[in-house]
Amino acid sequence: MLGNVEPEEGALSWQERSLCAQTDPEAFFPEKGGSTREAKKVCVGCEVRSECLEYALSNDERFGIWGGLSERERRKLKKRAV
Repeated sequence: MLGNVEPEEGALSWQERSLCAQTDPEAFFPEKGGSTREAKKVCVGCEVRSECLEYALSNDERFGIWGGLSERERRKLKKRAV
């Protein structure tokens, strides 16, 4: 147990405001071939969607739905940006 660890100010504070923090995490990390529809619905209404996507792109997140995009969609987005 980590005890009373204070969250970092700034960099990760967006995670505390994310809608997915209040949702079943399984929806954001579906099994191969599983549906991403429910996770993406949550992301549409999330106020920190852009911060989430930026984090995933910056940290090369390879699994799950981040900022409303799947890993494949994030990869395509990165290719277009180059």
